[in-house]
Amino acid sequence: MGYIDKNLLDNETLVYWTRRHKIIFALPVLWLLLSISLFAARFFWVFRPEIDMVLLVFAIIFAVASVIHGVIVWINYLSAEFGVTNQRVIVKEGFIQRATVEVFLRRVESVKVDQSIWGRMLNFGTVVVSGTGGINDPFLMIRRPLEFKRQVQQQLSRV
Repeated sequence: MGYIDKNLLDNETLVYWTRRHKIIFALPVLWLLLSISLFAARFFWVFRPEIDMVLLVFAIIFAVASVIHGVIVWINYLSAEFGVTNQRVIVKEGFIQRATVEVFLRRVESVKVDQSIWGRMLNFGTVVVSGTGGINDPFLMIRRPLEFKRQVQQQLSRV
């Protein structure tokens, strides 16, 4: 049970729920692949001992960077929730330092989706919910952003 489930109002039901796309793990995986490549290079090519040691040091540095960045991204992945209820659009981001956005559907003016070429191919993007009073919140790297938009619009048609 997440933040959205715990903070539903009376007679409010969760219609759609999603989280960030797993593409956010791409950079830590790249760090790890670079580390493995540098480590493997030591065995496939003959280097002078000092170059061999430099490769080992960089392989360890990239492995540590991969682990640290991976943990940060994992926490970011698990702590972000994006939901549509029959009354509101609710977004919660953050684990220790939490940021929430809750916009009542009657205050939503538009929902915009931005997707790059990669976003179109892998089905992720940025959703911008614009509301009355200058609310203009971008939600980055959401999986299935067009479905999120469709769910908001479907609920707007019922309000």
